[in-house]
Amino acid sequence: MSIVDEFRSGNFSLYGQWCGLLSIVALILFGILSFSIGWSLMGWIIAFLLIFIEIPLCMKCCPTSEKFDNFLTKFQNSYFRAGAYLVFCILMWVAVGAGNRKLQSISALLLTFASLAYGFAAFRGQPPTSSSLTGGTGVSTIV
Repeated sequence: MSIVDEFRSGNFSLYGQWCGLLSIVALILFGILSFSIGWSLMGWIIAFLLIFIEIPLCMKCCPTSEKFDNFLTKFQNSYFRAGAYLVFCILMWVAVGAGNRKLQSISALLLTFASLAYGFAAFRGQPPTSSSLTGGTGVSTIV
């Protein structure tokens, strides 16, 4: 399945994953460009968690503890992913509001879109899938 086919598929969990991947890049980049250590650190922690949630290849390649693996397996459900992204986007919107950080609003917006996409996927009964670019087939469930 190509990227174009993935975007045409109507699978909201793929849309959520792509928004999540873009938010990872935005969180890391804007965390570097922001001069607030606390909010930047929070963004990097969120990005670190999202890397393991969204890229199934990382779970196979990186040595992690069994406790961490069990924690991440809870996010194989679209409802939990939507909830996690909702918590993350609320934290980022608080960061935007508290410190007038305009760059971080892009990260918060991407996290909001990912939360909505996973929410729609859960509502439609679509299981979380992984894009073919991140180690999945575009149709299979996360490892």
